[in-house]
Amino acid sequence: MLSLLCVTTFNSFAQEDMTVQNSIQGMVGFVQGQVVQLAEAFDESQYDWRPAEGVRSVRESLLHIASANYFLASKMGYAPPEDVDFMTMEAKITGKDNVIAALKKSNAFILDKITQEETTKLGEEVDFGFMKMNRLSGLLVVLDHNGEHKGQLIAYARSNGVTPPWSAAQ
Repeated sequence: MLSLLCVTTFNSFAQEDMTVQNSIQGMVGFVQGQVVQLAEAFDESQYDWRPAEGVRSVRESLLHIASANYFLASKMGYAPPEDVDFMTMEAKITGKDNVIAALKKSNAFILDKITQEETTKLGEEVDFGFMKMNRLSGLLVVLDHNGEHKGQLIAYARSNGVTPPWSAAQ
């Protein structure tokens, strides 16, 4: 009887273990923090800079990150806030302060949704439109996408004489 109780208790703890979600949330939050630092480091006049015709500007890249956070979450069943139209963010939001506010709002939204993911459902398939993958892979896409565009924004910053704030002291 005692061994059955121990096994049942262990299984309950294992099912509620949020190590994966908390780890991904921590990494996404770290990357997002650096993206926000970059967004704040650019001058407002640099927000419309783009490396070439047909390539996203600084502003558009930041809003692309924000809209993708909502898009990926929506594919996993989390509706964006009613006042957010992630399909038109890149075209409609202007001004450095507004862009940063939209980015921070989407960051908080996706960070919250990461920890709402149930461990027992991480293996369930989701159709993201561009690919079918499990829910865990979807969370990793959030991390990868934020990291990809952090790298893009570092290149944009360096091209504009902006030093990433976390490396300025080094």
